[in-house]
Parts: sequence; C-alpha cells; structure tokens
Amino acid sequence: MQIKIDDLQGPEIAALLEDHLQQMHLHSPPESVHALDLEKLRKPEITFWTLWDNNELMGCGAIKQLDDHHVELKSMKTDRNHLRKGVAEKLLLHIFEEARARGYQRISLETGSMEAFAPACRLYEKHGFVECEPFGDYVLDVNSLFMTKTL
Repeated sequence: MQIKIDDLQGPEIAALLEDHLQQMHLHSPPESVHALDLEKLRKPEITFWTLWDNNELMGCGAIKQLDDHHVELKSMKTDRNHLRKGVAEKLLLHIFEEARARGYQRISLETGSMEAFAPACRLYEKHGFVECEPFGDYVLDVNSLFMTKTL
C-alpha cells in the first residue's frame, strides 16, 4: 500500500468523494453535512492524501489548516470494497505523522452523531480523540460530534 498527496484530478478520487458526499446526505440533514466537494478540497490550506494498492484507490483523508498550531481532519473515506482492511487507520496514522512533522499541536474533527458514524467514532477514540466543543466556524448541532486530539 502506498499513501501519496493527491492532486484531486483523477476519476477514481472524484468517484470516491461523490460516494462520500452521497453517504453524508443519506445519514445527515443537509444543514449538518460538512463534507467538502472537490473544488473546496483544492484550497491551499488543505492537504489531501490517498491510499493505493497498486492502481486501486482504497481510501482518502485530508487536513485543513485552521491556524499555525491546529488542523482539522477532513474527508476520511474508505472505498466500500476495502472496508475493515485497516485503510482508515493507516491513513489516520500517516496524517498524525505529517501533522506533527509540520509542527501542528492539535487535530480536531467533526463527524456525525448518528449510528452510521459509530465505526468512525470508535476509530477516533482508539487513537486518542476526545469529545470537545465546536471549533473553527462550527456551531453546536445535535447531528454533529466534535472531537480533538493533542499531537
């Protein structure tokens, strides 16, 4: 498996992110969907990684710089064909390494509070994330769970 910074130009990543957005809208009301589309992920404050096995896209994840010390975890998604293979965990550990190397001290995230998001929440808790108040531009939302981790 190989993790690389992705330019978000390939059809594979476009399809995976479209599936990600569809899933978010399936499980969350529109005002509670905070997933970013391709154009919003191409901003300079975002670094986007993909995990590949040969030429097969397995998953993705990103960080968005909030300030000099704090980043937000974004767009964590595993392709449906690669669930329960450790893809998300491998990406998450890589993102921690990269964030530390860049001098960030904290990483936070927003995810859904519904049952569909429970596997992701368990992964985040396993790796030291704890619940927190909304951060950045987020506001309290019954459909959102906010988590943070000191790096």
